[in-house]
Amino acid sequence: MRDLAILREQVETWDKLAADIADAEVLLEMAVEAADAAIVAEVAAEVEALNKRYQSLEFQLALGGPYDQNAAILSIHAGAGGTEAQDWAQMLLRMYLRWAERRGYQTEITDQLDGEEAGIKTVTVEITGPYAYGYLKAERGVHRLVRISPFDAAARRHTSFALVEVLPVLDDDIAIEIRPEDVKMDVYRSGGAGGQHMQKNSTAVRLTHLPTGIVVTCQNERSQLQNRESAMKVLRGKLFDIELQKREEEEARLKGKHVEAGWGNQIRSYVLQPYQMVKDLRTNVETGNTTAVLDGEIDLFIEAWLKQQVGGNGRNG
Repeated sequence: MRDLAILREQVETWDKLAADIADAEVLLEMAVEAADAAIVAEVAAEVEALNKRYQSLEFQLALGGPYDQNAAILSIHAGAGGTEAQDWAQMLLRMYLRWAERRGYQTEITDQLDGEEAGIKTVTVEITGPYAYGYLKAERGVHRLVRISPFDAAARRHTSFALVEVLPVLDDDIAIEIRPEDVKMDVYRSGGAGGQHMQKNSTAVRLTHLPTGIVVTCQNERSQLQNRESAMKVLRGKLFDIELQKREEEEARLKGKHVEAGWGNQIRSYVLQPYQMVKDLRTNVETGNTTAVLDGEIDLFIEAWLKQQVGGNGRNG
């Protein structure tokens, strides 16, 4: 019933636009026949308004995937490079938290492994809000940073990488089968960096999906049960994503396209030295305002990628 209501609303919106365009065509014919400047001006204003409505609706098509309305699970993994890469992962985490804050989304860090000196090795965040997954799926891939390292006494330029994964939070009625015997659960004591705030009880949870080898951890909730539920949510999303990738790879194989997975999928470069530039390598959208981007202003990249998907140059799912 929910899906039906959404589809009905979408159809009614497009039907209303079509009717308004037909009315504008009648008005245009009247203006041509009467050669009336006032009517011509009215038609021009109506056409501009209709065009804006059309562009807005066209963009909404990019968020028409079956799970685009869902909340999202975003994970960031530091690449090779030790402290430098871990600091970059921390910067990306802040960027996405600020982006979510700007949109009024709720965020919850469900798992985080800090670096030894600075930054984070890996972090998982659940982001809740309308179309969170629909927008954030544009961020999947490798993000590259070039800067003068604050951790290098010789002040040399370093290149760092971090991998961003995005999964949808799936409704319970979506069939992702996880057999109990396929999941091994380990519990351990959670704690902060350096063993601080170590809990006396073993509340942190590590789930291992034996058939695939996927390992999911969660330690930020107060109880073992809550951590297990959060970890299962991430595991369901990861298994779903594997099935989605298999489907896409098969489609690409049938189309004769080469698909390269993993770290080869670099999507965006953030250059802070020797010049200031953030460039998306998929859409060629770029900006020199690196400060704003790292403060969460990434909609220009997300929207350009989504529009590209509507144009048929990529996937929309």
